Amino acid sequence: MQKETHKLLFLESNRDTFDFIKSGVKTVETRAGSPDYIKIKMGDTVELSCGSDKFTKTVKKVSVFKTLDDLLEVYSPEEINPETLSSEEVIKLYYSFPNYRDRIEKYGMLAFELE
Repeated sequence: MQKETHKLLFLESNRDTFDFIKSGVKTVETRAGSPDYIKIKMGDTVELSCGSDKFTKTVKKVSVFKTLDDLLEVYSPEEINPETLSSEEVIKLYYSFPNYRDRIEKYGMLAFELE
């Protein structure tokens, strides 16, 4: 099976998350599903970029969750975002992103464990 490279883009307003992943503080990246994201498989490489800064990580595990509650049964709020303290904060954060509610309903919530 051929390994692929996928791009994960971060807005400058999310540089803190980008930096947490780069430093290894955050090892789980979550995204609402989309036709592009559901193609990412274990062993693939992800190229993360924020502005002109880029680095790569290997996908160690991919999990798909039907709901945010299902996601939060497996991953703690701190694993998802080191700056959050509660599940309620995480859910509020996700629903603040454009179209996340619809994308989660259609494709699920993806969690990528990175190394």
